Amino acid sequence: MPVTSGECVKVAVEDRVAVVTIDHRPVNALNRQTLEELGAAADALAKDPAVKAVVITGGGSLAFVAGADIKEVGQMGSPKDAQEMAALGHSVFLKLQRLGKPVIAAINGVCLGGGLELAMACHIRISGDRARFGQPEVNIGIMPGWGGTQRLPRLIGKAKATEWILTGDMYGASEAARLGLVNLVVPQDQVLKAAKDLARKIAAKAGVAITQSLRAIEQGMDLPLEQGLAKEAELFAAVATSEDSKEGVKAFLEKRQPKFQDR
Repeated sequence: MPVTSGECVKVAVEDRVAVVTIDHRPVNALNRQTLEELGAAADALAKDPAVKAVVITGGGSLAFVAGADIKEVGQMGSPKDAQEMAALGHSVFLKLQRLGKPVIAAINGVCLGGGLELAMACHIRISGDRARFGQPEVNIGIMPGWGGTQRLPRLIGKAKATEWILTGDMYGASEAARLGLVNLVVPQDQVLKAAKDLARKIAAKAGVAITQSLRAIEQGMDLPLEQGLAKEAELFAAVATSEDSKEGVKAFLEKRQPKFQDR
């Protein structure tokens, strides 16, 4: 099905890669409209057979996403309002995490608060060398509400995540890479290209294997090891008997490039 763009979220598809641009200038803050458009884009991308990988980036060069829209935060009048806001962010970010296709964050500037929470919901993160990271919510008297307290410890460890969240400090790209928060740091003007190149590389692989590998990782991380291994074996069995697997083995034996059909 065709992928449509919204007022704050733009989608372009080329070479089986969708580039999703969060374009809510000046700092691409995540308000309700932007989150809803991002969720709608995720729904469409999940169903689009022409898309095999997704890159998410920020419009302009200043920010990937600088966080939630502070005006909307200030308008929350009750705990119910706050819970609904948190639930919306959780729902959208889980859609991306469970898309069944690799989602790569091209972090082209400031990546703070809700922006970092969005980036952490992606499967791979590529950062510009001038990007800045942090969970600064405590600086305005709130706390992370879109997954920061859960995903950050899983990525950089409990001790460091606690420090980041309780101090509200910002950190550079090199520190984010050292802690394993980002996969790769490149010059600022090369971020989108590097992310698209990686997305195209992955998109050339067998779609069934990519989807089930992601599923094994995502589901297995929340299971005890033995249960995770059982899930891996179950998914491996499905992949190993697919048409793509047969084509891949045949191409290897015939010393040629495989022609995957994503079946």
